[in-house]
Amino acid sequence: MKIISANLNGIRSAAKKGFFEWMALQHADMVCVQELRAHASDMTDDFLAPHGYLGYFHHAAKKGYSGAGLYCRERPRDIQIGFGNPEFDAEGRYIQCDFGKLSVISVYCPSGSSSDERQQAKFRFMEVFLPHLKQLISAGREVVICGDWNIAHKEIDLKNWKSNQKNSGFLPEERAWLSRIFDELGMVDVFRKVDQRAEQYTWWSNRGQAWAKNVGWRIDYHIATPGIAQSAHAVDIYKDQRFSDHAPLTIEYDWKL
Repeated sequence: MKIISANLNGIRSAAKKGFFEWMALQHADMVCVQELRAHASDMTDDFLAPHGYLGYFHHAAKKGYSGAGLYCRERPRDIQIGFGNPEFDAEGRYIQCDFGKLSVISVYCPSGSSSDERQQAKFRFMEVFLPHLKQLISAGREVVICGDWNIAHKEIDLKNWKSNQKNSGFLPEERAWLSRIFDELGMVDVFRKVDQRAEQYTWWSNRGQAWAKNVGWRIDYHIATPGIAQSAHAVDIYKDQRFSDHAPLTIEYDWKL
């Protein structure tokens, strides 16, 4: 089973840069996308059902903002749009597709880098999302949560960690929250289970020459329950083409739907 996670930084922009042509060649079972920046009325047939995929989406109420989606080869048994929190469901941040005992989720966690107001919203998201994760796990399902979490967990996960310790995305409170997900809830950072190398990043600022110099952050994840995480055997961050300021993250699992 192959699952891709990709922050598109605008689905229309990514489409013009060849994302859907690339996606068709990957033969993935599921593709989780974030930051659609599109309303339902903006979604063409090419966006809704590209290359035979079934697409499911959570659009933000605000125009040109946020949004998450999930493309599947097989029709899910159940689909959940939003996670039951009015503030963040209005921002279009969560979609879940269930296949038997497996739930695959596309999530777009808030960024706090634009203002203190958005950082406080990010903290509120963290506060309400952790109990949701606990509830998911207590239901006994295998879960893979793919998406842009907007947090680099450890020093290895960003190039300039020393100068970013007071910046959103690498704050001690944010990193400790991710640690709770791994240590208390027992979920697994699947990429890191397979690949422990340094300088493996998924996002690069558009400022300076961050992309050219690989001055990046690893903020896109597959975070999974231990059962399915143990079956992961191949990971890839695709950087041969640029569809967005993020790179697609692909993980393959020895798992049958």
